[in-house]
Amino acid sequence: MTQEAIGVERTGGIGVLKLSRPEVLNALSPDLVGVLGQEFKKMSNPESGVRCIVITGEGRAFSSGANLGEDSGNDRAGPGAGSILQRVYHPLLRLMRDSEVPIVTAVNGAAVGAGMSIAMMGDIITCARSAYFLQAFRRIGLVMDCGSSWLLPRLIGMARARELSLLGGRLDAETALQWGLVNRVFDDAVFMDETMKIAKQIADGPLGAQGKIRRLYWETTRNSFEEQLDLEDRLQLIASESEEFEEGVAAFREKRPARFTDLGQVPGGVAS
Repeated sequence: MTQEAIGVERTGGIGVLKLSRPEVLNALSPDLVGVLGQEFKKMSNPESGVRCIVITGEGRAFSSGANLGEDSGNDRAGPGAGSILQRVYHPLLRLMRDSEVPIVTAVNGAAVGAGMSIAMMGDIITCARSAYFLQAFRRIGLVMDCGSSWLLPRLIGMARARELSLLGGRLDAETALQWGLVNRVFDDAVFMDETMKIAKQIADGPLGAQGKIRRLYWETTRNSFEEQLDLEDRLQLIASESEEFEEGVAAFREKRPARFTDLGQVPGGVAS
């Protein structure tokens, strides 16, 4: 798998990673996921200058899921080596979870199976009007993977998650918006332009604080109320001693927009 399988672009503080195998609807192979993880790791490094990462697809699909011609999803490298999920897919998902840089997933077309899981990892999920989502696992006698069973019920509720997984029907963009799976739906012609406007808003924001906001939302799924109060307290103390807070207060007093990008990269901290 060559690096060309993942398109890499930089626009100011925005980094764009594009799945670029349109001839197979951006189907996921171990090699492709590995390259995506490598490029994501580079962009999420605080020293990269990237302040928002956008992940999208080329052509008619975001991703059609695992490429069954290359990988059945059950491959093992040998006793004790772990499944391909553990060796390839899970490291990418953990990288995305622990990123100090906010993530926008821009669903340009079909998001199926593991491709849908990657889409759901976005902090903000935008969607072209022609796009759709599909939990296709039951169609080939498999169960959900790549975090779908954890992500889906938290985004749309248990009843709807079960419906999508057990019936295997398509979820169109408008219904996905109504159900709370995505944040915005745009006409296809303006979809990426509008997505990049959202990404710019994030990139212009306080990177350190936004990284801590990411951590708070990921941690809230496993913390008790008391634990979450303590975490808020610890992270707020750190944030209140930052240059970002000083700039934010100064901008408020001077009645001007805050210039957070002038402060450079400030690690946000997601991993515990």
